[in-house]
Amino acid sequence: MTGWLLILAVLLLGGVLATIGDRLGSRIGKARLSLFRLRPRRTAVLITVLTGSLISALTLGLMLAVSEQLRIGLFQLDKIELKLSNARKNLDFSVIQLTRSEKQLNKARKDVAIADQGRAAARQQLQQVQARAIQLRAELTPLQERRKVLEQERDRLGKDVKSRDAELRVLQKRTSLGQQELKQLEGKVLALRSGDVVLSTGQALTTARIAIPQQRLVKKATEDLLREANLRAFEQVLPGQPPNRQLLLIPRSEVAKVEQALSNGATWVVSIRSAGNVLRGETQVLAFADVRPNQKVVSKGEVLASISFDPNERSPQQVQARLNLLLAAARTETLRQGSLAPAIQFDVEAFKAAGRALSEQRGRRPVLVQVVSVRDSDTADPVFVELRGINLDE
Repeated sequence: MTGWLLILAVLLLGGVLATIGDRLGSRIGKARLSLFRLRPRRTAVLITVLTGSLISALTLGLMLAVSEQLRIGLFQLDKIELKLSNARKNLDFSVIQLTRSEKQLNKARKDVAIADQGRAAARQQLQQVQARAIQLRAELTPLQERRKVLEQERDRLGKDVKSRDAELRVLQKRTSLGQQELKQLEGKVLALRSGDVVLSTGQALTTARIAIPQQRLVKKATEDLLREANLRAFEQVLPGQPPNRQLLLIPRSEVAKVEQALSNGATWVVSIRSAGNVLRGETQVLAFADVRPNQKVVSKGEVLASISFDPNERSPQQVQARLNLLLAAARTETLRQGSLAPAIQFDVEAFKAAGRALSEQRGRRPVLVQVVSVRDSDTADPVFVELRGINLDE
């Protein structure tokens, strides 16, 4: 029923009931009836009041019966207002969330721009690595040819067999190191195609020599070591960002390995190393623990490598190349014996002087040059060496 029909029905019903009430009141007044011991006039007034109340009740009942909106407005208005208030609060919250989402979107766009810059730098580094790989291939070819020549000379010569064999082993080690470096560079080339490698597989984040006298200090020492490794990872992977979270991920078994080793009270060398190549900007660095007992790996006066210089091979270029091979062989030997030092240490000026002396020496006497350790070195200590020359004829 429309609103106009409802109004018309209310008017008609009110008129009918008013007419009935008026006539009823008139008759009761003429008949001089009395209700509840009231006077006839007051009885007529009471009947008129009751009739008016009935008109109001029937009018309200009719409107409530035919109008659902009126019923809702009369009985559920408070609930509707409460829902409206909650809806407005939800709308305000949605607007705040939308603003935050827009800020995050802008930040993501900035991150994409930074990533594009990183890819450009990675492409430049890729070109440099490829150039280094080509250079290594070019260096490997003459080394391999040299090895073949030495093998042929070994068959012909009998007097210098031992010295030639030593030189051949050095060349083989040098060739093997070059091939390993080439493989590593080729692996980095593949990694650099997708980003900027800041940590390579096996690279040490931190190395410490630790001896724990009391069992209760083992856990704290391990946590300090991992905290230092996490800080170093932040500095290389996320430079400029505060180290306010755990970037380093290391298996619990590796942590237990460190704690178990430190528990016996001996001196250990512990290194936390990267488990794989890590790109700049990554959010996780997988790592493992390298735990070794601290022990003497090089003794004072120990000969780490040696090579023979023939009188007919004394040009500055030949001497320099063979001395470099000699140092590379010594470095390989220190690694084989367990040293964690990043490089061997020597007097550069004395090295250059030895090269000049070998180039300028006259005579037909071969010279055996040795790389000798000048002091004892433990696992994590730097290895200091010097060159010594011996005339084989003497």
